[in-house]
Amino acid sequence: MSTAPKPIALPVVAVTCLEDRAHVERAAVLDLEAGVQRLRLGPVGAQAVDRTLHAELTADHPATVLDVRVVRDWTPRGPRPSADDDSALRHRVHALEEERLAVGRRRDRLRARLDLLGSLAADLLREIGEGAGRGEDERPRWAHELDRVDDERDTRGEQLRAVEARLDALAVELGEAQQAVYLAEDEPTELIAHIELTVETAAAGPVGLRLSHLTPCALWRPAYRAVLDGDSLTLETDAVVWQRTGEDWSDVRLTLSTARSTPATDPPGLGEDRLTLMDRSAAERRTVDVELREEEIGALGPTPVLGLPGVDDGGETRVLRAPAPVSVPGDGRAHRVPLSAFTTAAPGEYACAPELSPLVTQVVRFDNRSGHALLAGPVDLVRGSGFSGRGTLDFTPPGAPAELAFGSCDDYRVVRHAEESRDSTALTQRTVLTRTVRLHLSRFSAPGERGERVVALRERIPVSEVSAVEVRLREDACFPAPDVVDAEGIARWDVPLPPGGRRTVTLVYELSASAKVTGL
Repeated sequence: MSTAPKPIALPVVAVTCLEDRAHVERAAVLDLEAGVQRLRLGPVGAQAVDRTLHAELTADHPATVLDVRVVRDWTPRGPRPSADDDSALRHRVHALEEERLAVGRRRDRLRARLDLLGSLAADLLREIGEGAGRGEDERPRWAHELDRVDDERDTRGEQLRAVEARLDALAVELGEAQQAVYLAEDEPTELIAHIELTVETAAAGPVGLRLSHLTPCALWRPAYRAVLDGDSLTLETDAVVWQRTGEDWSDVRLTLSTARSTPATDPPGLGEDRLTLMDRSAAERRTVDVELREEEIGALGPTPVLGLPGVDDGGETRVLRAPAPVSVPGDGRAHRVPLSAFTTAAPGEYACAPELSPLVTQVVRFDNRSGHALLAGPVDLVRGSGFSGRGTLDFTPPGAPAELAFGSCDDYRVVRHAEESRDSTALTQRTVLTRTVRLHLSRFSAPGERGERVVALRERIPVSEVSAVEVRLREDACFPAPDVVDAEGIARWDVPLPPGGRRTVTLVYELSASAKVTGL
């Protein structure tokens, strides 16, 4: 039994993208001979998880998978291109190397000439010494010969210093060019993976292979685009997919899931929790300690976990499918995949909560008609003038109502003033806090604008949780009285404003506490 030398292509046909990984399915038709064979398939992404490999064979005759595994190896660097195909940078490196060799040879010649001139000067001085010892007097000739040797040594010395300086500069320039070649053109070795499949078939013929495995470095997140046209809203649902698995996904069936893979764990152990009762002191029985606190109004759905990014799916695994085959390159960039789109009626209102923000925001409400759950994600907001910003859509089940804020309106201004007074009555021994909130609302409209707009103002009233503290709305002092006050203490006014109109809303409420209450 031997492995086929040429790998058989095993393309990706379907991908299920999870929250932080992907389940990849591959398919191919193999032309097998009868007996046991070992096949080499691929290449595939080197990040494939070995323990998740699963292979199935489909054929008219018995066929069995005996073994399947991932084999990885480092590919060597490709061959060097020919001289004619070299880049300008490599030609520059070659020219610098040639110049360095030529300058080096010139340096060697200059050093040899300087050594020869040194020997010549030594011979000349020895000749002068011997001639002076014999009584010869050839001072003009000796002086002339010494001057010639010294001038030649000075000239060659200057040339040698210039050549050595050029060699140093060439070394620096050549090092920079080689570093540039390494960064720009040298390809590092690449880790390539193949699938080694050992199969046994009873007869020769074509056999269908389906292989699947998990791979990391792939994820997706939902994204939306909302287009508001009057009272009609078009919501487009997209999936933003990132993948760097080492291979491209070309024309694959893409499925998007919110399933989370977790390792098997044991339930936590139960520990002993002791509760101890103790009598309150006399001072504690005489007083009731209260405090004002901010309480966020809870809603149905999972409790958000700070610092843990993920997909909010309402606590239940959701599966979405792309309507057509898609291609996602393995470049690690974001790629948007259209999933669905629907158009529905979206009545809106202009809302403002002055305690939180002085801006008046256009809010639209609609029902989810997409046929699937809308997962929490960012929304690109588009209205009459074009792109108006980015908002956030909360998790919305199919058919459930949802709302989107399309940004603030610049032609409104809201000013809030709050006052507080405290009074104590000796007869009832109660402390009364009176709070007055005045909201001044103005509309600055363009010339020629017609028609009223209704602005929904919301202001909150404290809600007491103890009988020792009472909260009462002073409807006689409110002008106008709130249209509605819900169980959470949110008072609402629907204020109609004509172009250039101004309105003032006054809210007055009292907090009454007995003498034993402290903390207000």
